[in-house]
Amino acid sequence: MTHFYRIGLSALALAGGLASNASMASAQPLAPKVLVITMFGGEAKPWLEGRKLETRLTIPGFAKEYPELACDAAGLCVMTTAMGYANAASSVSALVYSGLVDLKQSYIVIAGIAGVDPSDGTLGSAHWARYAIDAGLRHEIDPRQIPADWPDGVVGLGAKRPGEKPSWGSATEVYQLNEQLLQKAFALTKSVELADSPEAKAYRVAYATAPGNAAPEVSICDTLSTDTYWHGSMTAKSMGDWVSLLTEGKGNYCTTQMEDNASLTALRRGADAGLLDFDRIALLRTASNFDREPAGMSPIDSLSAKSGGFGPAATNAYRVGAAFADAVTSDWTKWEKGVPSE
Repeated sequence: MTHFYRIGLSALALAGGLASNASMASAQPLAPKVLVITMFGGEAKPWLEGRKLETRLTIPGFAKEYPELACDAAGLCVMTTAMGYANAASSVSALVYSGLVDLKQSYIVIAGIAGVDPSDGTLGSAHWARYAIDAGLRHEIDPRQIPADWPDGVVGLGAKRPGEKPSWGSATEVYQLNEQLLQKAFALTKSVELADSPEAKAYRVAYATAPGNAAPEVSICDTLSTDTYWHGSMTAKSMGDWVSLLTEGKGNYCTTQMEDNASLTALRRGADAGLLDFDRIALLRTASNFDREPAGMSPIDSLSAKSGGFGPAATNAYRVGAAFADAVTSDWTKWEKGVPSE
């Protein structure tokens, strides 16, 4: 049986400081039951304030702004990567190969905020992903220079025109997560009470139909990753076409964010090295803003609008993620050998 080991950091802190990396390396590694990956301080804050994460472990290679892995006695650990692809891949890799943690039986939850397609969600809504799709690994021609019959300037790697599948790539463009875990996570969290705000309620009225103008809910739909913070209905249409192309029509992105394919690549390599189980990864994104403008508003005004979604999104990433984490840690005998069927 895998246990969650506390390696004496609380006592060391009381003595006036953290242990050296050398002494940590010789200690029994921490074996989290659930590892939560957040991307910046606003996402981590609800976890740090809502849990007694009293064991703190400095991980070499973590971002200077977020140097520690924070854990509680129940088997929950939280890390923060810093934003964007480079930070996400670097920080996750640093943890996986640190030798300070044993992730072989850990369930890993990526939990952060995102933009949302108003036809699939609204401010504060929470979405578990089946697919994570990279929106950056492709050719792009400036729209002012594309042929008249092209819908946009997006061309797959090695392709000759939009809509043609790429002929080569990096093998990191699409990740499909474990369906059994996805369905279990959704079933455990679909009734979680979600936070909202007066500002979000007022702003979402500008969108003509539900779910964009409705109260937030938990759902399943896919996520789109890119370092570029894009916005607007025309780009959104192009992104939807790209997701459909790469997933052969199976994918429907509802959230858009800046890290997930990078984090998943680092985790995939860790799994290939036998250091973790890729089938134990779940991906949760909550909506802090819409990915496009409502009718009657320009994209730039929409991009800079104060929608009131950030607070509910950060809170709901914690509420939904914690509901799943608590189910795992409180009933570990059912989860330690794999996703329970009941």
